[in-house]
Amino acid sequence: MTKDDRKECTYKDMTADLKEPAQLFRIERRWPVALVLLAVILLVVSMPERVTLFPKWLPYIVGIALMVPMAAVGLTAGKARWRWLRVEHTIMLLFVVVSGFGTLANLAHLISAMVRRSAEIGGPQLLASSIGVWVTNVLTFSLLYWQIDRGGPEARANNASTKPDWLFPQTGAPEDAPPDWRPGLVDYLFLGFSTATAFSPTDALPLTSRAKMLMMLESTISLVTIVVVASRAINILGS
Repeated sequence: MTKDDRKECTYKDMTADLKEPAQLFRIERRWPVALVLLAVILLVVSMPERVTLFPKWLPYIVGIALMVPMAAVGLTAGKARWRWLRVEHTIMLLFVVVSGFGTLANLAHLISAMVRRSAEIGGPQLLASSIGVWVTNVLTFSLLYWQIDRGGPEARANNASTKPDWLFPQTGAPEDAPPDWRPGLVDYLFLGFSTATAFSPTDALPLTSRAKMLMMLESTISLVTIVVVASRAINILGS
């Protein structure tokens, strides 16, 4: 290696060190995530008590526990911000697990009541409950996709070299996308909605095994909700 090559390498290392701290302060907006989180909580607590598994106060506790680190991420900086990001990531995954497990339990309760021909749940209640389960399923998986893809929101915001779980069309056509485009919460909401509606990938293609398994699970929940529960509710209303 010549003397000029050594100087060039040193310069690249120095510029990389100078750029890194500036990138650490880039965070993704949290208020859209807070709105989705609030919608999930309202849907869960509005479900009839006979088809819910968890007590009514549990979604509020988990939601408040998640709102605190989300607010702290925007109010802090440096190492404190990254500690809050780790707390937010952990509680977000816990919230998704609780919400997803509750969705499956609610769906199982609805199917059980429908099979037993129980008079406790009429057509309107069955239809409203099925819609609540379907929307909760979409929002919950959207939050999960937003949290895990490409290492998380901050890894995407700082252009970290993390392999994507989904390939969005803007990545393949950068000339048609805004400069420095990155997928945001709206993109993952559309991914969750299209997966639950079309039961297959639409614009974003899964690249990893975990992405494919999660989309299969979301599609299965949506398919059972629409074909079994919602169709039965419509039959009751039409009879």
